[in-house]
This record gives sequence, structure tokens and C-alpha cells, in this order.
Amino acid sequence: MPSKKKKATKKVSKSRKPAERAVAKSARGKKSSPKARPKRAKWIAPKSPHGIVPPYLHRVGARHGVDIWIVDGPYIRKNIDEEFSNFGTHFSIEEIPLNEIWLDREAHPDEQRFFIAHAIVERRVMAAGKDYDTARRLASDAEFKLREQTHDATRVALGKGLPEPDRVHVRLRKELLDGTAVWMVNGRLVRSVFDIEFTEGGHEYVYEFVPHGQVWVDDDVTEEEIGYVILHELHERNLMAKGWTYDDAHDSASKIELHCRRHPHLLHGALAQEGWE
Repeated sequence: MPSKKKKATKKVSKSRKPAERAVAKSARGKKSSPKARPKRAKWIAPKSPHGIVPPYLHRVGARHGVDIWIVDGPYIRKNIDEEFSNFGTHFSIEEIPLNEIWLDREAHPDEQRFFIAHAIVERRVMAAGKDYDTARRLASDAEFKLREQTHDATRVALGKGLPEPDRVHVRLRKELLDGTAVWMVNGRLVRSVFDIEFTEGGHEYVYEFVPHGQVWVDDDVTEEEIGYVILHELHERNLMAKGWTYDDAHDSASKIELHCRRHPHLLHGALAQEGWE
């Protein structure tokens, strides 16, 4: 169970008040499908992780004997596990040492405490022998309680009104020829108000709170990776618009994303095929 890939269904939110949302949904920190995937070449961990070698960037601290590290997400997605996202533990990615929690570096490092709280609970529950769904549900509850203590909800909804999707927009990245608008959005606000498991990006065929004709990209994605995330979301969206299921479209998008990560010179052409130019 711990080393098995988890399914990220990206289920839609019901646009209710934050406190009424069901926060335990799909596999947090994982974007993969449970279907059999080609076996990866075994990653060999560099020696002396405390000497700061890839993918380690710097140590945040420790909780209950568990070291917490900021890691190089792009390196991990290219060389270890393409489904690594905001954070991970040994129970979600077997290459992560048992007594470590890995946090991807954020472009805007303002959610670290939420991710740490989630990872600690999830790890503790699974180490005690509970199943992943139970651990994820308890961890999501713990994370959401922290988010409720912030003023994030008031930044998205006026007064007692419903959350307004446009209020999470940061900037328009590009409007495509078919009218599709690719927006950079405030990922923290999306997770705090609409869907706690929003990761990297999304579109209306997966998240009902994303307006029709929009693709959202988390502004926590670093500039070096934005192109790959946009490629993934456009490819997935285009396939789902043709009637593909999410699982099949996501698998296809993950494959082309990983291929371009490993062959960056192909990214421009791949984006063009999805309507970027």
C-alpha cells in the first residue's frame, strides 16, 4: 500500500461555503492514476543528504524525529517521480526516506505550515497501519482547520456572498486563438476556498469552479516549470473536450509532460499542437 501509486481524481467542489466542503477527496500530493504504469528505473539516492545534494535544497527543521526538507521539485519530477507535487512522504513516494518529509519549493512560500501539518498527520496515521484514504481524510481535516484560521475566504467572497472565481486571478498569461484564457491564479486562495487538493493547474472539465473557457495555473509554480504545466492542462482539457475520461486524459497528459521535461527542446512544438500559438 505505501509504495503504490495513488489516484488523483481531482473531484470537483460544490462551490459551498468553505466550512461545508468535503475536503478529503483525491490523493494529495499525487497526480497519478492507479493503473499500471511503465516501471521507472530505480532512483539511487545521493550519498550524504545532509551535505545538501540533489534533490535537497535546505532543511526546514524536524518534528518528532522526522526531518523536513525543501526539495527541488523539477529535479524530482524529471528524475524520480513525475507525480510529485506540493509535498510527499515515504508512504506516498517510496524513494523518500522513511524519516523525512519533502516539501517542494514554492514561488510564494506562504503555505509551508499547511503542507507540513498535512504531511505529519498523513505520515503518522499510515505509519500506524491505517489505509491511505483514512490518513488522507484526517490529514486534510487538520490542514483545513489551519486554513480556516486565516482570512483567505474573505479575499474571495464579498460579505456573505459565494466565493467568486475571478477574485483568485493574478494575471492573464495568454488568450489563445479559440478564446481560451490561461490565467495564473493564487493557488493558496484556491486551496483554502475552493479545493484543498488543487495542484499546479486545472480547467473546467475537472473543476466546476473554474469558469468555462479558462485554464488555471497555480502561481506557486516556478517559471521554469510553467510551460510544462500549461502543456499538461491544455492537452488534458483538449482530450476531455473530445469525450475522454479524466483518467485517460490525465495519463496521456502526464506522458507528454514527462517526455518534454526530459527533452525540453520539444516543449515549444508540443504547446503549439495544443493551440498555444
